[in-house]
Formats: sequence, structure tokens, C-alpha cells
Amino acid sequence: MACRYCVREKTSEDMSTGVLYKTCDLAFFKGRNAGLIFFGGEPLLRKDLIYSALDYCEKKSHETGMPFGCKMTTNGTLLDEKFLARAKEFDMGIGLSFDGIGQDVARRFPDGSSSFALMEEKARLLLKFLPKSVALITIHPEACPMLFDSVKYLMKLGFKRISTVMAYGSKVTWTDKDLDVLRSEYNKIADLLRDEIKAGHIYSVSPLTSKIRECVQGKNPAEHCHLGVRQMPVTPKGDIYPCTSFLNDEEYYLGNVFDGLDAERVSNIASRNNTPDTCKECDLVGRCTNSCGCANRLNTGCEDKVSPLQCTYERMVIEIADRLGDEIYSCDQAVFCKIFGK
Repeated sequence: MACRYCVREKTSEDMSTGVLYKTCDLAFFKGRNAGLIFFGGEPLLRKDLIYSALDYCEKKSHETGMPFGCKMTTNGTLLDEKFLARAKEFDMGIGLSFDGIGQDVARRFPDGSSSFALMEEKARLLLKFLPKSVALITIHPEACPMLFDSVKYLMKLGFKRISTVMAYGSKVTWTDKDLDVLRSEYNKIADLLRDEIKAGHIYSVSPLTSKIRECVQGKNPAEHCHLGVRQMPVTPKGDIYPCTSFLNDEEYYLGNVFDGLDAERVSNIASRNNTPDTCKECDLVGRCTNSCGCANRLNTGCEDKVSPLQCTYERMVIEIADRLGDEIYSCDQAVFCKIFGK
């Protein structure tokens, strides 16, 4: 595809089976369970490698007694019944990049043709096999007016879980007018969620519902992005980094799958406090993603510097999420606790 907001440099590099198996070994190296995320590029370009990884990890799980789980982020164009049947065996968590009715604003094929009809077909197929899959909306500024209708469309299609995120990076430009439209769309989504929950229909639309859950459970969203701890992306050559935004940056190199991790480098990066100085005294410091090195680097070029755009967005969604939480709690405290409680 030729997504207008894509921040990744496209290459023709492929991972070898040798690197793949060593990566799987790394996943089983320590801890109580092992996990892989198939990520690209487009991972389904190499279904054969995914099948090999699943077979290998299934064997490793039996040998070690360590549970194994897997996820994948895909644009969906190459999904088919054979792959989904295999993915279902492993209860694979699949995130489908699909912008709803705003799909063709930024997610067309290289020849400029529409991808919407194909994506609707693939989304239905995905939900047939894995109904808990997540629809991933990346919001292009020009698609802001379509966000509410896109969420409604995806709900009607069958998605119970939807994730929305702003398109960041040098390829997009957000204006104050765009942000006003985005606020209006999120407020309409909040009203829809409230009404659906009152009617007994439970949906998750992040970041609104996730902000409520994190607040109730006392969790800091920054925990989702802990450099050098939670995830360790592996390049096709086998080099290891703390996040996909830092690939091939020597400063963040953590080792490779053949020689192992550099413990000192991992410790140094994991111990960093990436909360920007400008955020430390903010009342919302524990509720926003200010310390996400990935987002910060995309927006400001520096892992510990948050952009005014991200700050504005986080304040917006927290405010709307808090209103939504208050309204759901006022309607039915038991339902609120069931959805968002510990």
C-alpha cells in the first residue's frame, strides 16, 4: 500500500529462517511466558516465516512448559482462510489497520486505487475466525470529520474493540481547526459509547475507554512503552532495538539474536526516566503518554521531549474520557465497575 502518513522507510529486506529461530529462542530466554509480535512492513508478505515461527514456538512451549502467545499488526490485504485458520489455533491477537469510511483518504494502493472494498471483505473474514480482533484507525487530519462515522461503521461490521491514534510524523500537518474537529468527533464517540453501554452493548474504543480503565486501576499509560523492557524489535539481520522507532540507530543497539543482549546497554536504556522536564509538575503526568519515546521521537526528534501537539491531544482525550466515565458511573455503578474495575 501507499499510506500517506507512513513514517517507515520501505525496503525489500527479508528475515532468514536462521534469524527467525534465534528470535524465537530469545522470546523463550527468560520470564514466565513467551511472546512474538509479527510486524512489518507487512508481515503477511512472508506467511511462510510466520508458519515456521508458530511451529517452532509450539515445540519450544512443549519442551519448556512456558506458555506462548502471539500478535500481529497487518494491513489485511493478504489475509485468507488458510492463514486465519492457523492463527485461530494460536488465538493470535490481530490488529487490522483499517481507517473505516476514511480508509481512502490516506490508505490507497500505489496506483491510487481504492482499498476500501477489499478491506471490508477482509475485515469480515477476519472477524469470522477471530472475533476479538482489533480495528486500528490512524487519524489523518483530512479524515477527522469521518472519525465518528468510521467508528460506528466498524462497530456495525462487528468489531468490539477499536483503537484510534493520531497520525504523527513529518508527512502530516495538524491545524487548530483540525483539532477542534477531532474534539467534536471524540465527544460524539463518547456519547455513542455511553448509550451503547446503557443498552448493554460493551465496546472498547481507545484511547477513551483505556484512559478510564487506567485511571480506575491506578496504571500509568507510560508503562505500555518501557524502552528495553516490554518489547525488543528484531531487524531482518537479527539486530535488537528497544522500539521500532529506534531501528538502526547505534545509540539504541541492544545486541543481536546470535550473540545475545548487551546487558549493560539494556540496563542503561531501561533505567532512563523519559518523562520530559516540562511534564513533571503537570497534574496529568501519570495519565498521559508523555514518556513514550517512540511518539516523542516522531514528533520532536528527541525521546524525552513531548510536542505541543501530543500534549494538546492527551489533554483532550483525558477530559472527554473523564466525562464519559462520570456519565457511565452515574448511570450504573455496577456496570462501570464490571467494565473498568480491577
